[in-house]
Amino acid sequence: MYAYLEGRITEQNPACVTVDCGGVGYEVNISLHTYTKIKDKERARLWIYQAVREDALTLFGFADKTEKELFLQLISVSGVGANTARVILSTLSPETTVKAILDGDAKRIQSVKGIGLKTAQRLIVDLRDKVGKIGIEATGDGPFLPALSEERQEAVAALVTLGFAKAAVEKIVDALLAKAPDMKTEDIIKQSLRML
Repeated sequence: MYAYLEGRITEQNPACVTVDCGGVGYEVNISLHTYTKIKDKERARLWIYQAVREDALTLFGFADKTEKELFLQLISVSGVGANTARVILSTLSPETTVKAILDGDAKRIQSVKGIGLKTAQRLIVDLRDKVGKIGIEATGDGPFLPALSEERQEAVAALVTLGFAKAAVEKIVDALLAKAPDMKTEDIIKQSLRML
Protein backbone atom coordinates (compact mmCIF):
# COMPACT_ATOMS: atom_id res chain seq x y z
CA MET A 1 0.00 0.00 0.00
CA TYR A 2 1.22 3.50 -0.83
CA ALA A 3 1.22 6.32 1.73
CA TYR A 4 2.00 9.11 -0.73
CA LEU A 5 3.59 9.85 -4.09
CA GLU A 6 5.84 12.84 -4.54
CA GLY A 7 7.12 13.89 -7.90
CA ARG A 8 6.82 15.97 -11.02
CA ILE A 9 3.34 16.47 -12.47
CA THR A 10 3.58 15.61 -16.17
CA GLU A 11 -0.12 15.76 -17.07
CA GLN A 12 -3.17 17.06 -15.29
CA ASN A 13 -6.85 17.79 -15.65
CA PRO A 14 -9.52 18.37 -12.99
CA ALA A 15 -10.12 14.64 -12.55
CA CYS A 16 -6.70 13.02 -12.99
CA VAL A 17 -2.96 13.72 -12.83
CA THR A 18 0.12 11.82 -13.88
CA VAL A 19 2.94 12.01 -11.34
CA ASP A 20 6.48 11.08 -12.41
CA CYS A 21 8.23 9.41 -9.48
CA GLY A 22 11.72 8.23 -10.36
CA GLY A 23 10.92 7.75 -14.02
CA VAL A 24 7.63 5.93 -13.45
CA GLY A 25 4.42 7.78 -14.26
CA TYR A 26 1.53 7.08 -11.89
CA GLU A 27 -1.97 7.96 -13.04
CA VAL A 28 -3.82 9.28 -10.01
CA ASN A 29 -7.52 10.17 -9.80
CA ILE A 30 -8.14 13.37 -7.87
CA SER A 31 -11.04 15.48 -6.63
CA LEU A 32 -11.60 19.03 -7.81
CA HIS A 33 -10.60 20.15 -4.32
CA THR A 34 -7.16 18.58 -4.78
CA TYR A 35 -6.92 19.96 -8.31
CA THR A 36 -7.39 23.53 -7.05
CA LYS A 37 -4.48 23.02 -4.65
CA ILE A 38 -2.00 21.54 -7.15
CA LYS A 39 -3.03 23.03 -10.51
CA ASP A 40 -0.22 25.60 -10.68
CA LYS A 41 2.52 23.38 -9.30
CA GLU A 42 5.23 21.50 -11.19
CA ARG A 43 5.74 19.07 -8.29
CA ALA A 44 3.33 17.73 -5.73
CA ARG A 45 2.94 15.27 -2.90
CA LEU A 46 -0.32 13.35 -3.08
CA TRP A 47 -1.58 11.19 -0.24
CA ILE A 48 -2.65 7.94 -1.90
CA TYR A 49 -5.48 5.45 -1.56
CA GLN A 50 -5.19 2.35 -3.74
CA ALA A 51 -8.52 0.81 -4.72
CA VAL A 52 -8.16 -2.87 -5.60
CA ARG A 53 -10.82 -4.51 -7.70
CA GLU A 54 -10.88 -7.75 -9.62
CA ASP A 55 -10.34 -5.94 -12.91
CA ALA A 56 -8.39 -2.82 -11.90
CA LEU A 57 -5.94 -1.18 -9.52
CA THR A 58 -6.81 2.50 -9.20
CA LEU A 59 -4.97 5.23 -7.33
CA PHE A 60 -6.79 8.14 -5.71
CA GLY A 61 -4.72 11.11 -4.58
CA PHE A 62 -5.32 13.93 -2.13
CA ALA A 63 -3.47 17.20 -1.58
CA ASP A 64 -3.61 16.80 2.18
CA LYS A 65 -3.94 13.96 4.64
CA THR A 66 -7.22 15.20 6.13
CA GLU A 67 -8.97 15.00 2.76
CA LYS A 68 -7.73 11.41 2.44
CA GLU A 69 -9.04 10.61 5.92
CA LEU A 70 -12.45 12.03 5.00
CA PHE A 71 -12.40 9.99 1.77
CA LEU A 72 -11.68 6.83 3.80
CA GLN A 73 -14.59 7.63 6.11
CA LEU A 74 -16.89 8.15 3.11
CA ILE A 75 -15.99 4.83 1.48
CA SER A 76 -16.55 3.02 4.78
CA VAL A 77 -20.28 3.68 4.36
CA SER A 78 -22.27 0.98 2.59
CA GLY A 79 -23.20 2.07 -0.93
CA VAL A 80 -20.40 4.63 -1.26
CA GLY A 81 -17.50 3.52 -3.43
CA ALA A 82 -14.27 5.27 -4.24
CA ASN A 83 -15.61 7.04 -7.33
CA THR A 84 -18.73 8.20 -5.49
CA ALA A 85 -16.57 9.54 -2.65
CA ARG A 86 -14.44 11.40 -5.19
CA VAL A 87 -17.58 12.93 -6.74
CA ILE A 88 -18.70 14.03 -3.25
CA LEU A 89 -15.34 15.75 -2.68
CA SER A 90 -15.51 17.27 -6.17
CA THR A 91 -19.01 18.67 -5.66
CA LEU A 92 -18.68 19.78 -2.03
CA SER A 93 -15.53 20.89 -0.27
CA PRO A 94 -14.27 18.70 2.59
CA GLU A 95 -15.38 21.47 4.98
CA THR A 96 -18.87 21.62 3.48
CA THR A 97 -19.12 17.82 3.50
CA VAL A 98 -18.22 17.66 7.20
CA LYS A 99 -20.67 20.47 8.01
CA ALA A 100 -23.48 18.75 6.11
CA ILE A 101 -22.86 15.49 7.95
CA LEU A 102 -22.63 17.14 11.38
CA ASP A 103 -25.75 19.25 10.72
CA GLY A 104 -27.70 16.27 9.36
CA ASP A 105 -28.20 18.17 6.09
CA ALA A 106 -29.32 15.31 3.83
CA LYS A 107 -30.52 17.76 1.19
CA ARG A 108 -27.04 19.21 0.70
CA ILE A 109 -25.52 15.74 0.50
CA GLN A 110 -28.20 14.73 -2.02
CA SER A 111 -27.07 17.60 -4.27
CA VAL A 112 -24.18 15.30 -5.23
CA LYS A 113 -24.82 13.26 -8.36
CA GLY A 114 -25.50 9.62 -7.47
CA ILE A 115 -26.45 10.24 -3.84
CA GLY A 116 -30.07 9.55 -2.98
CA LEU A 117 -31.94 10.14 0.25
CA LYS A 118 -31.11 6.76 1.79
CA THR A 119 -27.39 7.06 1.07
CA ALA A 120 -27.35 10.64 2.37
CA GLN A 121 -29.06 9.54 5.58
CA ARG A 122 -26.67 6.59 5.92
CA LEU A 123 -23.69 8.94 5.54
CA ILE A 124 -25.08 11.16 8.29
CA VAL A 125 -25.88 8.31 10.69
CA ASP A 126 -22.63 6.40 10.13
CA LEU A 127 -20.24 9.35 10.09
CA ARG A 128 -21.72 12.00 12.40
CA ASP A 129 -19.61 10.82 15.36
CA LYS A 130 -16.48 10.22 13.25
CA VAL A 131 -15.96 13.20 10.93
CA GLY A 132 -15.43 15.69 13.74
CA LYS A 133 -12.27 13.82 14.73
CA ILE A 134 -10.60 14.19 11.32
CA GLY A 135 -9.49 17.79 11.86
CA ILE A 136 -11.46 19.44 9.07
CA GLU A 137 -13.29 22.57 10.16
CA ALA A 138 -17.03 22.28 9.53
CA THR A 139 -17.68 25.38 7.45
CA GLY A 140 -19.06 26.25 4.07
CA ASP A 141 -22.40 27.52 2.99
CA GLY A 142 -22.05 26.72 -0.67
CA PRO A 143 -19.76 25.51 -3.38
CA PHE A 144 -16.08 25.65 -2.61
CA LEU A 145 -14.81 25.79 -6.12
CA PRO A 146 -12.89 28.92 -7.02
CA ALA A 147 -13.15 30.23 -10.55
CA LEU A 148 -10.55 28.97 -13.01
CA SER A 149 -9.92 30.14 -16.54
CA GLU A 150 -10.02 26.66 -18.16
CA GLU A 151 -11.57 25.59 -21.44
CA ARG A 152 -14.77 23.68 -22.19
CA GLN A 153 -12.70 20.70 -23.40
CA GLU A 154 -11.16 20.26 -19.98
CA ALA A 155 -14.57 20.17 -18.28
CA VAL A 156 -15.86 17.60 -20.77
CA ALA A 157 -12.71 15.48 -20.37
CA ALA A 158 -12.98 15.56 -16.58
CA LEU A 159 -16.65 14.53 -16.59
CA VAL A 160 -16.01 11.73 -19.08
CA THR A 161 -13.15 10.54 -16.84
CA LEU A 162 -15.64 10.42 -13.96
CA GLY A 163 -17.63 7.91 -16.02
CA PHE A 164 -20.36 9.98 -17.68
CA ALA A 165 -21.30 9.52 -21.34
CA LYS A 166 -19.56 12.04 -23.59
CA ALA A 167 -22.69 12.91 -25.57
CA ALA A 168 -24.69 13.67 -22.41
CA VAL A 169 -21.81 15.65 -20.93
CA GLU A 170 -21.35 17.77 -24.05
CA LYS A 171 -25.07 18.53 -24.24
CA ILE A 172 -25.20 19.73 -20.63
CA VAL A 173 -21.92 21.66 -20.83
CA ASP A 174 -23.04 23.41 -24.01
CA ALA A 175 -26.38 24.31 -22.41
CA LEU A 176 -24.58 25.78 -19.39
CA LEU A 177 -22.22 27.77 -21.58
CA ALA A 178 -25.12 29.09 -23.64
CA LYS A 179 -26.56 30.63 -20.46
CA ALA A 180 -23.22 31.82 -19.05
CA PRO A 181 -20.46 31.97 -21.70
CA ASP A 182 -17.81 33.14 -19.23
CA MET A 183 -18.38 30.21 -16.84
CA LYS A 184 -15.12 28.69 -15.63
CA THR A 185 -14.16 25.00 -15.91
CA GLU A 186 -14.76 24.02 -12.32
CA ASP A 187 -18.12 25.79 -12.25
CA ILE A 188 -19.09 23.95 -15.42
CA ILE A 189 -18.11 20.64 -13.82
CA LYS A 190 -19.95 21.39 -10.59
CA GLN A 191 -23.16 22.40 -12.36
CA SER A 192 -22.90 19.45 -14.73
CA LEU A 193 -22.52 17.00 -11.84
CA ARG A 194 -25.86 18.20 -10.49
CA MET A 195 -27.54 17.77 -13.87
CA LEU A 196 -26.11 14.43 -15.02
